[in-house]
Amino acid sequence: MEDIVYLLPDSIANQIAAGEVVQRPASVVKELLENSIDAGASQIKLVVKDAGRTLIQVIDDGKGMSVTDARMSFERHATSKIRTAEDLFKIRTMGFRGEALASIAAVAQVEMRTKRREDELGTILQVESSEIKKQEPLATKDGTSISVKNLFYNVPARRNFLKSNPVELRHISDEFHRVALANPEVAMSMTNNDLEMYQLESGKLSKRIVQLFGKNYQQQLIPCDEETPHVKVTGYVGKPEFAKKTRGEQFFFVNGRYIRNNYLNHAVSTAFQGLLKEDYFPFYVLFVEMDPLHVDINVHPTKTEVKFDDDRMLYGVINSAVRQSLGSFNVTPSLDFSTDVNFEQFTSSTIRPGGGSSIKDNQYAQFKNIDSERDKAKNWESLYDFAKREDIVSPEQMEREMPEETMTFASSMHEQPDQGELIPSKTYRLHGKYLIRQVKSGMTIIDERAAFERILFERYQTKLTRDASGSQSSLFPQQISLNPSDYSLVMEIKPEIQKLGFEFEEMGQHMIVIQGVPAELSNCNEKEIFEELLEQFKFNKKELGINQKENLCRSLAKRTAAIKCKSLGDQEAEQLIDQLFACKQPNYTPDGNPTYKLISLDKIKSWFSS
Repeated sequence: MEDIVYLLPDSIANQIAAGEVVQRPASVVKELLENSIDAGASQIKLVVKDAGRTLIQVIDDGKGMSVTDARMSFERHATSKIRTAEDLFKIRTMGFRGEALASIAAVAQVEMRTKRREDELGTILQVESSEIKKQEPLATKDGTSISVKNLFYNVPARRNFLKSNPVELRHISDEFHRVALANPEVAMSMTNNDLEMYQLESGKLSKRIVQLFGKNYQQQLIPCDEETPHVKVTGYVGKPEFAKKTRGEQFFFVNGRYIRNNYLNHAVSTAFQGLLKEDYFPFYVLFVEMDPLHVDINVHPTKTEVKFDDDRMLYGVINSAVRQSLGSFNVTPSLDFSTDVNFEQFTSSTIRPGGGSSIKDNQYAQFKNIDSERDKAKNWESLYDFAKREDIVSPEQMEREMPEETMTFASSMHEQPDQGELIPSKTYRLHGKYLIRQVKSGMTIIDERAAFERILFERYQTKLTRDASGSQSSLFPQQISLNPSDYSLVMEIKPEIQKLGFEFEEMGQHMIVIQGVPAELSNCNEKEIFEELLEQFKFNKKELGINQKENLCRSLAKRTAAIKCKSLGDQEAEQLIDQLFACKQPNYTPDGNPTYKLISLDKIKSWFSS
């Protein structure tokens, strides 16, 4: 009987290996950038065309390679990083498996130009489908330049599965961010289709963060530094008020290598407990330095998954480091027994604008004035108006200080209908969040925010079908600085955003100016609502499989409803019900949550029956 087991050709074996190592253009970028870091480069340039489909080129000024090394680097399991099995447990370099270049060359057309400083001439090497096409001496600069052209040209199925150019470009930007953050001492640049996206100078980590994400990150960085005999944690965490609804700005590095680890992410999230709104995520860039003996990075070919021999110890150190940072910079609440919190607001208002010492008032005149005004105030509304006019205390403080029985608002809920019965078709508000209306079979309870979200969603869908949409011009146009990834996303969806009622223009690099907003948002903070729209859009895109237009409508409806429902008047609430039941699908929000509940008379009766 004929033998059926035989060795695969190297070209096929390399294509199989490429399935794990090279998943998309961003995978090539990651491997090439890490090779440049391992080569000791002080300057790295990344050039991309058509989101990596046509060209990915990485140029560095590192050590370079000899003629023999250049040829050997394209062989499987050929590496300069390790020699023995013991070396796997003390790895400090980014690469070590010896698979990257062989896998890339199996699915693309690769050209390498490299030269060592001590050599007079360098080498040019061209490889296609794992086959050497050309190798000869060449006059070139010190360092290495690798060009990867026509990725997946010989694997059509893989090429067809690539996403749109903006999506693939964002993945490339993410990989660039990770390598740039891990190596702030290295000058790096990125160019896409001959347009410069990043030009990063070498410097400190804080400078690198601002260069990558924008100047507004400068004011939110809190240093984090903790060292124990076994592990050292350094980096920065963001202030809670700058947290976002989407993940993506959380970075963990172990011995300079970017990793994904939900357990360690939980350690940071727990440290922020009580400081963040629900489903919001803080920004952080944290570096963990420890003996390589205690961490196994040889878990997956992408090397982003690692295992630790003592997860609990590391969890505790990271959690403690973040808590200590938040406490040191007065982010977390603290008890000060020397200060009366009831008068803290008044004390702070007596500080001079120039930063001088507080002005003492031994006669307590301002508190006497408050007492006299309180005597004059006959109800909560007059006291509230006085406090707001004088800018002495916030409404929340006033609400805490006032006795509960005096908090009576002008509302139909406090009116007693004639004959002790609810007036038919009359709407009642409950805690400013719910609407109650009598119907023939019982009563309906409507969630104001959910109902408003459904109404706005269908309204925005209608707008997108029209050629033009109404917009309310902004009295004071606001500038928004975006990171390159968000800027490219905004440019991608610009036509749809404008149809929804936003008017903006590009101004400078990665900056836009908001000149108009949808009419229902005319009294809102244009910058805040636009940024929240973008965050919600990214969140939906990552979590839900919906098309771009529906995503935009959902995102804007959700954020607008959250803002406008806080200031909804009684008359507007009354109209909300009629608008809801005029919708095509009034029962549910776009997310599938109910907008109202019907409670039958029989159900109510059962509550009081034995």
